[in-house]
Order: sequence, then C-alpha cells, then structure tokens
Amino acid sequence: MANNYKNAKVDLTSTAATTLYTAPTAITAIVKSILVSEDSGSADTITLTLTNSAGAIFSLFKVKAVGANTTVELLSSPIVVGEAEILKATAATANRLHVVASLLEIG
Repeated sequence: MANNYKNAKVDLTSTAATTLYTAPTAITAIVKSILVSEDSGSADTITLTLTNSAGAIFSLFKVKAVGANTTVELLSSPIVVGEAEILKATAATANRLHVVASLLEIG
C-alpha cells in the first residue's frame, strides 16, 4: 500500500469526547500537526487523548487553553498513532472549537 497524506477534521459541537482520527487496520499514522481554532469569540480549553487498541486512554493535552479567535498548534513534534488507535478531542464548551490534524498513513 502506498503512503497517503490526509487530514482529519472535527467541529466540536458538544462537550463529549469526539473522535478526530482512528488508524485503520494495518496502518500506522504519523501525525505532523494538530491545529485548534476558536471561532466564537470566547476563550476555551481542549483535552486531547490517545486510546490504544486495548482501550487504555492516554492524555496528550489536558485542559489546554485556546484564546478567543485564535489558532493553536498543539504539536511541537510528530506523534505516531498505531493500528486501531484513536485520537479524541474534548472541548470544555460546545460549538467553539474546530480541530484539524495533518497526517501521513503508512501501510
């Protein structure tokens, strides 16, 4: 299988943990960037987790501040998401944050 560049996008319309990306079967993904944009004019916070294939949850960012009408880059270096692992984002307040991840799938 060829390497595929992709992006994953989510509009956090609730305060529930929302899946941003799930690595498909036989795929490892290298996540290069995770941008969070606040578009309501009110500052908010985001929590980002990685769930492994056994269901264990690992916190990547816990209550990370995002200023009003700003965009924040969460990653200072790439992270690897293995087969069946899930990146999830949770907003403190609904309808304020958009999240876009840029990644490379390697199969």
